[in-house]
Amino acid sequence: MQKIKIIVEKHPEGYVAYPLGLRGVVIGEGDTYEDALANVKSAIRFHIETFGEMAVEAEEIINTSDR
Repeated sequence: MQKIKIIVEKHPEGYVAYPLGLRGVVIGEGDTYEDALANVKSAIRFHIETFGEMAVEAEEIINTSDR
């Protein structure tokens, strides 16, 4: 399974999460860190299922660490 680095930012209205290394726009939003992370993970799965491995920009897999 591929690992994709996900950035989660805190904003006044909540949290926004987005992956690095994917072609196209994939984001998740939520009132909490966990909500935004869950939403972006779901969006990433859908994006890769829809566009296949061509959705991944980098040849090299980007490792990620949990919060």
